[in-house]
Amino acid sequence: MALDIRTITDADVPDWLRACNTGFLLDPVISEEEVELRRPGLNLDRTQGAFDDGRCVGCFRSFAQELTSVGGAPVPATAVTNVSIVPTHRRRGLLTEMMGRDLRAAKERGDAVATLLAAEYPIYGRYGFGPATWTTRWTVDIARAGLSAGYARPGDAPLVSGKGRAARIADPGGRVDLVDPAEVLVEGPALHDRLRAQRHGMVNRSERVWRLETGDLRYPSTKWTEPFHALYRGPDGTVEGLLTYTIDQHWAAKMPENTARVRSLLATTPAAESALWYFLFSVDWVVRVDTWYRAPDDVLPLLLGDPRAAVPQAQADWLWIRPLDVPHLMRARTYPVEGSLVLDLHDAAGLAGGRFALEAGPDGASCVPTSRDADLSMDIGELGTLWLGDESLTRLVSLGRVEEHRAGAAARADALLRAGRRPWCPDSF
Repeated sequence: MALDIRTITDADVPDWLRACNTGFLLDPVISEEEVELRRPGLNLDRTQGAFDDGRCVGCFRSFAQELTSVGGAPVPATAVTNVSIVPTHRRRGLLTEMMGRDLRAAKERGDAVATLLAAEYPIYGRYGFGPATWTTRWTVDIARAGLSAGYARPGDAPLVSGKGRAARIADPGGRVDLVDPAEVLVEGPALHDRLRAQRHGMVNRSERVWRLETGDLRYPSTKWTEPFHALYRGPDGTVEGLLTYTIDQHWAAKMPENTARVRSLLATTPAAESALWYFLFSVDWVVRVDTWYRAPDDVLPLLLGDPRAAVPQAQADWLWIRPLDVPHLMRARTYPVEGSLVLDLHDAAGLAGGRFALEAGPDGASCVPTSRDADLSMDIGELGTLWLGDESLTRLVSLGRVEEHRAGAAARADALLRAGRRPWCPDSF
């Protein structure tokens, strides 16, 4: 029988979940309890399956999302996830068909962009996606970090020992408290919303995500380790930071070799960020910290007396972006200087290509179709890479990925598009 690609029904959910797990090399046996818990997280109108003789062999779904642009404005996005093809049905065009359907529907809904986290780098460029944020993961050797052994809480003692050049961020009276998951469910969402309003590259979190983060919702197939949660409150009592971590216990000859593993650290102020890191570094019997995935320009190494104590373990692409509405995207973000550009964008899928004139500055921007000669031309995925301000046009020109038609256009574009901090997406989906 011919392969059938369609949105799934309630009756398809168990088979769809099995196929999804199979593609990701997870347990292919799905319990009824697992189906019952996962079903509310699926919007069936946006969940596709590929079926061969009635059996699901490919999976794809998306959901509504908000993505923070440079300057803090949210833009509507379609978030692509659970893309999985079983090994027997690879290279048959199933992903291409499902992706095309989803992107066309997103365009019709008015979504400005599509997002995803790429399990494999080479796949998604051909669909118009480009890597827009990157991430770095460090391991911190606490004994080598040059931190004061006397530190106990914000403001108690010098945070850095010796003559290191680490940051000394003044704390006018904040405090760190260990809290239970119920308090995280109350305080966490508002904190995250405040942070994503000030940090480009972040996406919104649903109530369901917070339930999964705190263990209020648990899937039988996923191992759960109860974490510790610490809140930082500023002098006026406002929650400005949240740290979630677990401890890997290991002792050798009565000597601790324990590792604290960060699951999440969110902070809206420098005082909160430094206080939560220093708190974690001061926990007795912890000798190293796994930071999990942070922004590549994270301040963490420079908080230490010896920044070399933070050893990078991984650096990789994270959030990928596929423009769907170029004028919307370019108007939504802010620009540090006045300038104009004409961009010629090639889009094989016919969703967002064309020639656009951008007039931008600190007071706002306009972006409209134009017939003027182009300053720069590129594939639509390159704009996805550039939009959050992390990549250099000049570098892409040198790589042959962007063509410069007017001398100096790439440098002018860099002045317009680059941002002071690198974008960061702390969430996975």
